[in-house]
Amino acid sequence: MWCCRSGASQIIIWRIPPRDFWSLLYPTVMSSSLVAYDDSEPEAETEKADDFSTSRQGSLPSSANPVQHFAPGILSTKSTYETQLTENTDNFGMSVVCEDRPEHYALNNDSHLTSYSRRAYSSPTALCVPYKNYEQTLSSSRNSGNGASQKRTHTDSPTAPKGIRPYIPKRLRQENSSACEKKESDQSTSCDMKLDGPGEQAVRKISELIKPYLGSRYKLTEVPRSLIFHMSEHNGPVNAVQWCTVREQSHMLLSASMDKTIKVWDAVDTGGCLRTFSCHSCAVRAAQWSSCGRRILSGGFDSMLHLTDVETGKQIISSKNEFRISTLKFHPTDSNVFICGGFSPEVKAWDTRICKVTRVYKAAVQQTLDILFLPEGKEFLTSTDAVSRDSADRTIIAWDFQSAAKISNQIFHERYTCPSLALHPRESAFVAQTNGNYMALFSSQRPYRINKKKRYEGHKVEGFAVGCEFSPDGTLLVTGSSDGKVFFYNYHTSRIVRTLSAHREACVSAVFHPVLPSLLATSDWAGEIKIWQ
Repeated sequence: MWCCRSGASQIIIWRIPPRDFWSLLYPTVMSSSLVAYDDSEPEAETEKADDFSTSRQGSLPSSANPVQHFAPGILSTKSTYETQLTENTDNFGMSVVCEDRPEHYALNNDSHLTSYSRRAYSSPTALCVPYKNYEQTLSSSRNSGNGASQKRTHTDSPTAPKGIRPYIPKRLRQENSSACEKKESDQSTSCDMKLDGPGEQAVRKISELIKPYLGSRYKLTEVPRSLIFHMSEHNGPVNAVQWCTVREQSHMLLSASMDKTIKVWDAVDTGGCLRTFSCHSCAVRAAQWSSCGRRILSGGFDSMLHLTDVETGKQIISSKNEFRISTLKFHPTDSNVFICGGFSPEVKAWDTRICKVTRVYKAAVQQTLDILFLPEGKEFLTSTDAVSRDSADRTIIAWDFQSAAKISNQIFHERYTCPSLALHPRESAFVAQTNGNYMALFSSQRPYRINKKKRYEGHKVEGFAVGCEFSPDGTLLVTGSSDGKVFFYNYHTSRIVRTLSAHREACVSAVFHPVLPSLLATSDWAGEIKIWQ
């Protein structure tokens, strides 16, 4: 740069270095920043970089230190001062964070200040880099020997800026989620269990009242008359009760309630509660014993499926379903397979060994109310809430279990929903509880025709999910009623044998004991469970 000055009789020319020239014109800017030009030679840039490194090692004035200007104390103390600045959007359109943590940014690996760095230092919003990292990078690039060839090299930071999450492809997200589900299924988690009884001895014991009946055939069922136990520890309606499927441990009674808990009772000897499981966050709509009697399968309105060990309280399976669950049934011959249905047009078959859905049964309905497996488990029935004028053909549907195909949907043509189904233990027949205040009898063989000569009526349903069941010998048909009564029907004559005033609220479940004759368990909408004999 040359500067000319003219006089009266002579012309004087001085050669002023570029830095001194601009310092005379703009002393404030030169005192707080470094100026470089895109057309400068590499040698000049190297000198400026060396001068800058030397000045940083020595006593650099605070006015000429861009890092200290925005982050005071970065050279002397390890300050946590942090300033969020915005770079010139015309050139870069990005944000720069000035802080004293070197892991957030890395300087370019070259022996000179690149045009990117020169613009940053010349602007009021300088890119602040700790001196230690700058000195190490500068010395390493100086040793490399060829800084000009590495002028535009940029090294990404190993740590992403705060508030920014990297994009993960959908396929990778699905693989990660499936791996997490498999890991959760492999590692059993503990369920909130409360021991209310004497412990494992009460679970594994064989009741002295049951032992005499284990080796003999079930005798004739009589109508229960007297109350044995009254259990009222549930704080909400009891949706269903079931005796343990293992004959030697059939003193245990399982109950699922709207108070989000599952309880196991000693309903034969003491009438006390043995276990309380709090695995669900919403109402428990359905619960089933496994065929071995050591596990409980439960589902509820929180869309969760839990397979819980009765003795330890650990969850063998815990899986999120896509809809709220209202019914569950284990396969009669394969104990590792179960079917669940609920507030969805689909019914799903699960395998507990892999914790995955193996089959999907699709129907044009809104909700599945109950599921009933037919003998040998090759076929099953579903009852739905289809009640419109043109949907009577979807109230009860028969399915092929293996192929997931519909066998028949022309079973029940009345305009009533069927909240529960029950299979006869000895004959090829089943009954359907209807909201028409009667139970209809059907054949369990194709084409599943209705028996128009028999109708079990007299009780009230009135929108409650009232259950029904046959006695173990098949002579009696028992059902609850919305007025709290229990009705006993003769299976062959369809007449009422006896009426039992069991509860003050709606009685929604009544089941006979599989071993002890004439022992009955009932539950109501007030949360009470009673044992009758």
